Amino acid sequence: MDKKETCCIKVNLPGGVISAGDLYELLLIAENAGAQVIRIGNRQQLFFCIDADQLEDMEMDMLRAEISYEINEDEFPNIISSYVTDAIFNTESWIKEGVYKDIFDLFNFKPKLKINLVDQHQTFVPFFSGNFNFITSNISNYWYLYVRFPKTTDIYCWPSMVYSDDIPLLSQTAEKMIMAHKAQFYDRQKINHQKFHDLVMAQNDFVTQPITEPLKLPDFQLPYYEGINRYVNNKYWLGIYRRNELFPLEFMKDICTICLKNRIGQLYTTPWKSLLIKGISEDDRKEWGSILNKHLINVRHASNELNWQLENLNSESLELKQQLVRIFEEYDLRTYRLCFAIKMQPKTGLPGSIIIKKQLPDVFDILHTSDFNPNSKDYVTYREKVPKVDLARCLIGLCNHFYSILIDDSISPSVLPNETDEKETHYIYRCQSCFSIYDQTFGDIVNDIIPGIDFQILDEYTCPICDSPKSSFIRIENSMDNIGWRGNL
Repeated sequence: MDKKETCCIKVNLPGGVISAGDLYELLLIAENAGAQVIRIGNRQQLFFCIDADQLEDMEMDMLRAEISYEINEDEFPNIISSYVTDAIFNTESWIKEGVYKDIFDLFNFKPKLKINLVDQHQTFVPFFSGNFNFITSNISNYWYLYVRFPKTTDIYCWPSMVYSDDIPLLSQTAEKMIMAHKAQFYDRQKINHQKFHDLVMAQNDFVTQPITEPLKLPDFQLPYYEGINRYVNNKYWLGIYRRNELFPLEFMKDICTICLKNRIGQLYTTPWKSLLIKGISEDDRKEWGSILNKHLINVRHASNELNWQLENLNSESLELKQQLVRIFEEYDLRTYRLCFAIKMQPKTGLPGSIIIKKQLPDVFDILHTSDFNPNSKDYVTYREKVPKVDLARCLIGLCNHFYSILIDDSISPSVLPNETDEKETHYIYRCQSCFSIYDQTFGDIVNDIIPGIDFQILDEYTCPICDSPKSSFIRIENSMDNIGWRGNL
């Protein structure tokens, strides 16, 4: 029997928020079309899959419900925001629920480029994974803007702060300029930032403020986003993560039903592919616990399983993550203040402290940001062309190195010794057979060599990847000009 053709349906949730009533209606449409589960994407959107022969009826239902969607496409990426963090992961900022909603309401177009609206005081939602990255300043209703031009790692800091009400119009104007001048601003190695700024500003009279101090990013710390937790006014929030990324429709319908019953108006999706519900009262905790029991939902996973960024609907990356997490668990690996991203496709924009980047089938490069902050875009290559079977031990070595640096509390991640000092030559050694790198900064966990051991004083050394002898290694200078050692994803 021929396998039925399936269609993937994507529904954007601007800002990662949806009312319980709207979500319930969407779940019914998905269920009527034959879906059994729904997924959350890394841009806070929703996905479900149906057989192609159910598509026509589903489209009629979506039309009646006035729900926008895409079929097997991602032409209109979701606008993501840190709205989900308000009152639970962040209480310091001027930006609150009303400001977020006012900005969302002003979007009268569907963006084709990625837009992030992020509070600078939190680290739960990524800062620079969008094309237009608006980040709160210390001045109420004014935002920094960092433009990451499409298909590049070129990030441009807008020279003035943007007013909240201007965010939608400025985004639309900037998007039009990029799309109308792709030869200059789209997938280009060199971009004239000043020309781009002048073209955009010539279109409208935007309200701006001068930048009086540079943006200072907080040190990364991923909050534990699972379980039932108390926050303000004796209220609780519930975070739900699914190891297989699948949220059963029956469970989700029960979630919506109890929200409607207890007047919880909104549910939140997160960039970590999880669901979050705020405003649970003390009296209702038992009822929520009963729903979790009914559907056998586990809400206490290990932290080193929660700190991963994966491409959407990608079974290969999910399987690799699960394999690595099992090994991390056996090793009892500490991953606090780190997060991992698996990139099976180029230029996905996924943020991570440590990046696992596919080069060939079952062969990967391992990179990390220079200060191990996932919001950085300065990448350092740690290992190249690592076979899948060796990934775990290389990652364990890199994590242990990170903590060896942090043993001295006076050392900040922002000064981790991975930046090449232009005034001092730093040599590394590369295997001519498999291009594996030995750097004394990191040592070699496979061969039990601690960081700081010069390659020259090693007596009998063999490559941890291909077992080539020490004589197969050549000395090269570790600098920005060395292709394959330092670079951008």
